[in-house]
Amino acid sequence: MSSNTVPVTAIFDIGKTNKKFLLFDESFNVIHRSQAAIPLTVDDDGDPCDDLQVVTEWMKETFEKIHSDKRFTIKAVNFTTYGASFVHIDNQGNVVTPLYDYLKNYPEDLIEEFYAKYGGKEAFSLATASPSLGMLNSGLQLYWLKNKKPEIFSKIAHSLHFPQYASYLFTKYLCSELTSIGCHTAMWDFGNNTYHRWVKQEGMEPLLPPIVSATEHRSINYKGDQIVAGVGVHDSSASLAPYLMTLDDPFLLVSTGTWSITLNPFNKSLLSNEELNRDCLNFMNVYGEQVRASRFLLGKEYEHQKEKLKKQFGVSSYEQDLSLDVSILERMIREKNNDKLILETVGGSGPYPQTSDAAWDISAFDSYEEAYHQLMIDLVSIQADSIQLTLDGKDIRKVIVTGGFSNNRMFMQLLATMFPDKEVYTANLSDSTALGAAFLMRKAEDITSDDFLKLKKTKPLADNQLAAYQWHD
Repeated sequence: MSSNTVPVTAIFDIGKTNKKFLLFDESFNVIHRSQAAIPLTVDDDGDPCDDLQVVTEWMKETFEKIHSDKRFTIKAVNFTTYGASFVHIDNQGNVVTPLYDYLKNYPEDLIEEFYAKYGGKEAFSLATASPSLGMLNSGLQLYWLKNKKPEIFSKIAHSLHFPQYASYLFTKYLCSELTSIGCHTAMWDFGNNTYHRWVKQEGMEPLLPPIVSATEHRSINYKGDQIVAGVGVHDSSASLAPYLMTLDDPFLLVSTGTWSITLNPFNKSLLSNEELNRDCLNFMNVYGEQVRASRFLLGKEYEHQKEKLKKQFGVSSYEQDLSLDVSILERMIREKNNDKLILETVGGSGPYPQTSDAAWDISAFDSYEEAYHQLMIDLVSIQADSIQLTLDGKDIRKVIVTGGFSNNRMFMQLLATMFPDKEVYTANLSDSTALGAAFLMRKAEDITSDDFLKLKKTKPLADNQLAAYQWHD
């Protein structure tokens, strides 16, 4: 290796919108990045889906280009992709189905037949820690193929979760891995720590390769060079890994954006029916251990209501985000209980799944500032309840917020004030998903610092009256 050549870990980070390729140096700095926005195609039913052939060609071409670049020496490669997606191949390794999209409609008659066969929707969802989500329960894709497309199903020799297929392209190693299996696939029985009985009874087991750990590596020979390859990891579990692998104290991670997802890697209790109905589910972390998650369409509701406020009060875009005004806040709490936010876009998500078609009436507010404060108080209150659902009585003092809302000072101050017994931090960690996949290619003792997380503590308001505020009372 030339003295001018940088040893790197290559990571494919494949999302629904962008397909990214990153190179990390030995200190986990990103020193190269490229991405592709690959147009969708349609599946054999005419529904939109990722173009797996084009994605595959992009991966191979991108890797070859960097391998031949004399500035870098690839020492390791790993893969992280969105979940709820299977790639089905035959005995020769040929793909035999499209990459069916997880938003594709699942036949109502088939899902009802399935639940009737395996103990009913509620009991089945509890056992698999998987709310009923149609194709997002990706294991049920196999049941759908068997019953609705038997000719295609008969050609399948191996069904690989998308991260493991990405790895297979380079390693030719057939495996399954728990971060993919354990994420609302409706395949894993969390109480018995094995596949749910339906997988065996429906004859799916022979199609599923042996289960390995996300930390497993394979040595491959790529054009004469020995490269260590990972087996791939589900993106949600990958994004949690940098925190899990560096922080000593228990913590909650709140990843915010269109979706706000709270992850508690330290809650090992089984889901209750109430938690399931309030949009909780289980993930698996990179060590194959349970992670409790709760979801809320925070960003979608926020943007929807902010547009309403802009139109109502004629506010321009640069005036939209406000600093917190304590006097307005106190007045909201004291006087405006009848003007609380009514959720309009969250559907069945969140700790209070939408049950009404009513709209939030903002005509009673005197100003944009007043209405915006009410919006934020209520959204943070709902977010706090979503966080609370993951705690299960556990004494966790550290709450870490990432993503878009970590930059909203009012949101962060309100959240910190609603949790007076906790320390609420923001983390400024870009590329956390790719970084998590890169961490898995190194020994634990090589990762000794959490400085790169850039944790910054949020100071709560001095007046803690907000701690008792509830949106739902």
